[in-house]
Amino acid sequence: MSQLEHKTFEQKINRRDLIKLFGASVVAASGIFGASEKAFAKNAPNVVVLGGGVGGSSFAKYLRFANPDVKITLIEKHPEYITCFRSNDVIVGMHTLDELTFNHQVLQSKYKVNVLIDEVTGADFSKKTVKTAKGETLAYDKLVVSPGIDFKFADTEGFDAEVAAGKFPHAYKAGAKTLELRKQLINLPKGGTAIIAPPENPYRCPPGPYERASLFADYLKVHNPTAKLLVLDPKDRFTKDGPFKKAWERLYGFKTDNAMIEWVSGSEGGKVNRLDTKNMTVETDSGNHKADLINLIPNQRAGKLAQNLGLTNNSGWCPVDRNSMESLLHKEVYVLGDSTIADAMPKSGYSANSQAKVCAQAVSDTLQGNQLGKAVYANVCFSLAGENYGVSISAIYEVRDGLIQPKGGSAGVSPITDKAGLPILEATYQKNWQRNFVKDVFS
Repeated sequence: MSQLEHKTFEQKINRRDLIKLFGASVVAASGIFGASEKAFAKNAPNVVVLGGGVGGSSFAKYLRFANPDVKITLIEKHPEYITCFRSNDVIVGMHTLDELTFNHQVLQSKYKVNVLIDEVTGADFSKKTVKTAKGETLAYDKLVVSPGIDFKFADTEGFDAEVAAGKFPHAYKAGAKTLELRKQLINLPKGGTAIIAPPENPYRCPPGPYERASLFADYLKVHNPTAKLLVLDPKDRFTKDGPFKKAWERLYGFKTDNAMIEWVSGSEGGKVNRLDTKNMTVETDSGNHKADLINLIPNQRAGKLAQNLGLTNNSGWCPVDRNSMESLLHKEVYVLGDSTIADAMPKSGYSANSQAKVCAQAVSDTLQGNQLGKAVYANVCFSLAGENYGVSISAIYEVRDGLIQPKGGSAGVSPITDKAGLPILEATYQKNWQRNFVKDVFS
């Protein structure tokens, strides 16, 4: 939803309406801005976008909708982008990485975005320039940064980037290590033990580790039914824990003597303090646990580019103006997605997409001397607790008392009922949502 739409969007919206709302942005994307194909004027503003993931690609596309005449350059290190959402499906064989891989050809051909496959090496905010590894120096009027996340390996003794690149992949960025984790799951010994250790808050995709645990159990239930899964958590609560735990009870015997999933909370000593790679053991506050597969998901912070450019504060994340996503540390610079401090709004692909649309309108309004509106954001997150068992969470967010907070009664999670068809329907929503969402970002 663009900020222009946000200005007129005042009615209360329920969860079902929010799920339907997403489709509107796809319709808005078709055939409106033919004028963008004309040559840009020499004095047209330059907007440079760093990062071609969900946030950066969404911003570039929707800025073109908001302003047909602005010059847009997107700089991305990799020629292809693999979505992290639905990468858990790849681990259990429900999807392939190819199905989650996208490029920026449509941004170039349809939306007249100049895409440079290059690596940013620095920026001079006083001169308003960006430098790249290939020797380019680009001037900008507005700079937009969508840098993703970085990992805090040092928080766990014995765990570092080299270990994660070897036999202990966290697979929390989709790619080759997603396939490595799949291989380890397939090769788990009969009756073996797997450990998943979620990170501390905040981190990308709050339900992600628990969806992964669910899909591990779903796979093992069929292929290795005597295996056990241990979730060692530093937290006492997690996103959608009510519907997730109910699904675990229904599908995997959670809280019974024959449970396939055991969850150890932070207050029960679930925090992992040390990894012993030689003995395949983790040390927690409650003792040591040995396993055949250990999947530690590191604590997180803003992406390295944000750190290198000085866009983070002492929290490790990027403070922004809540109504525009402009950095509070550097003027004319905007930050999107997982790296930002967005209060109650989760770090998710949908959040990045929503922030990008608000930011695109804000940048366009600023360039044209228009007054900024008050931002309203949205997030919808579907997860699978089993191949045909879905759970979801959604909310509309407004800026209130200087913070991004849920608007009215818009926030909610999947209800826990005895209706057997509801989780099946939620799983169907999840699969359809992904197809429409990637179209909105990359098509």
